[in-house]
Amino acid sequence: MKEIIEEIQAYKPFTQQEANDQKLFLEQIQFQKNLLTRENSDYHFSSSAWVVNPTYDKVLMVYHNIYQSYSWTGGHADGCNNLLLVAQKELEEETGIKKYQLITDDLFAFDILPVQAHFKNGQFVKAHHHINTTYLFMAQEDQPLQIKADENSGVKWINVANLDQEVAEKEMQVYYHKMIQKARLLKK
Repeated sequence: MKEIIEEIQAYKPFTQQEANDQKLFLEQIQFQKNLLTRENSDYHFSSSAWVVNPTYDKVLMVYHNIYQSYSWTGGHADGCNNLLLVAQKELEEETGIKKYQLITDDLFAFDILPVQAHFKNGQFVKAHHHINTTYLFMAQEDQPLQIKADENSGVKWINVANLDQEVAEKEMQVYYHKMIQKARLLKK
């Protein structure tokens, strides 16, 4: 956990929202127990992959069964303290791609994301927050894609110009637009 806290401390926020989330984590949330597992039912770590194509005009997304919307890949840490590894594992499991590259070793985004109450596998999950780390990857579009039927029902490359039409979770659009903007700055 120490390495994760150091990575979050070293992160340079891209937006005021990220600065606020970083401050909240460092001043309050980091002192809670079980942040790497779902045993903490209020806050726990998740990690995501933001995957761009070589021209940075498309992102790889999955149609999330619970939220009925296209979203980035990612998942719970479930006890793993290597959040980059979590993002890579989720990317491969949820899309089927095996060839990709990490664009930067640094944390790409840091967000404390609200998660609405929902049912998963017939069980009620109360509203909570994901302490989410995001890593930036690049992949070629010609790879075969496959769904992970217990989590998603679609995988595709989405043109960033059409993102708002594909993402039904309006509250997530601001996070995705932030990452599109930040990735484009890294491309230059």
